[in-house]
Amino acid sequence: MVAPTPIPLADGFPDALQALRAQMVDLTLRHIDAEGSRPTAIPCLHLIKASCSMPKTAPAFYEPGLAIVLQGRKKVELGTETLYYDPLHFLLVSMPMLPKGGVIEATPDKPYLCVRIDCSTATLAELMLEVGPASTDASPSAQSGLNVAPVSESLLSAALRLMQLLDNPSDQRVMAPLLQREIFYRVLTGPLGPRLRALAQQDSATRRLSRAIDELNRRFSEAISIDELAAVAHMSASTLHQRFKQLTSMSPMQYQKQLRLQHARRLMLGEGLDAAAAAHQVGYESASQFSREYRRLFGTPPRADIEQLLRAG
Repeated sequence: MVAPTPIPLADGFPDALQALRAQMVDLTLRHIDAEGSRPTAIPCLHLIKASCSMPKTAPAFYEPGLAIVLQGRKKVELGTETLYYDPLHFLLVSMPMLPKGGVIEATPDKPYLCVRIDCSTATLAELMLEVGPASTDASPSAQSGLNVAPVSESLLSAALRLMQLLDNPSDQRVMAPLLQREIFYRVLTGPLGPRLRALAQQDSATRRLSRAIDELNRRFSEAISIDELAAVAHMSASTLHQRFKQLTSMSPMQYQKQLRLQHARRLMLGEGLDAAAAAHQVGYESASQFSREYRRLFGTPPRADIEQLLRAG
């Protein structure tokens, strides 16, 4: 598959969207004090900042939910597919994924800013029942667990009101779940609605595959067979393997390997473990095999990679 051309930003950004985005940029800059992805007092809301472009990065773990870019631009690669998202286009992650992502437009004066809003499968299921079934000509595509769609004024308005709760802590407990629900209602009734419906339907192939992914996330450090995953997903082993690769661009065992390496990286960076200890904790029996696979994924050996990340701050 040929990668699509980056989506150009419109010269005249719609006034209504511009006004909403300007308020969200201000809120983000006031509530994020460092580079990278940061959680907030609202559990489903995360703020992201990058002051320089990073077009080539290693795979990262993406939770189900939305990414709304406020400033700058990012691309994400999943197998042969490349998607671009920016202030006019949001990213929907319909299940846990491990794509490669890179910020391709950011400067210290105008950093890349993004809002991530996590998805609740239970909320989606409730919304799907209330909204009703999708029309027969809007059946969900099975091409990927990542999708991009144009941002709407109603979606940005709901996301802004969620962010404004950061300045009103007493309202967060009651209002945040309601606004999270409205945000995903806007997506559910938009062009990507069929993807969310597929995630929410308990008997859908997408939802059953999501159970297998959840099992891998929970037991990534254990030896787990394709037959065990197939039983969790209520699929045959061959069907699971085919659909897993179709939606994630990798096999279940490749996915598990990347989960192990990602977790080991966090252990070394956050808890100060050396490579051998981290390798053992995530399920590797051979430290040399761990180092080889780590270098293949992240581009440098474990120690050099962690030292570089620490220097970068």
